Amino acid sequence: MGLVKEFKEFALKGNVMDMAVGVIIGGAFGKIVSSLVDDIIMPLVSVLTGGTDFNALFCSLDGNAYKNLAEAQEAGAAVLTYGTFIQNIIDFIIIALCIFFMIKAMNKLSRKKEEEPAAPAEPTKEETLLTEIRDLLAKK
Repeated sequence: MGLVKEFKEFALKGNVMDMAVGVIIGGAFGKIVSSLVDDIIMPLVSVLTGGTDFNALFCSLDGNAYKNLAEAQEAGAAVLTYGTFIQNIIDFIIIALCIFFMIKAMNKLSRKKEEEPAAPAEPTKEETLLTEIRDLLAKK
């Protein structure tokens, strides 16, 4: 029973729950960025590169020429799909940039919190007593 209790304590710690939420949000964020790349950025890149579809770029390893990737895969040929690799690199760069900007913004916000001056501390009993003595002496 000790092992079950230990696991329960571990699983219910705040850090583990925070990490689980982060993984779920990260998965959703990855889908959004992939859609951004697939549906918006890559069509623009395709227009700029003369209609190149990166997902269609491949190299067959059996020495035969194929019209497209689907035909090569249907023939059972081994292929290097370097276009998909390029697409994944672009996905990674965009995700990394988004995370960089998010962390930069969070750091900027946390710096502002640190820069806020702390409220003045309450005077100690000695300071209060000395202030009262000073005020009494000033009245005389």
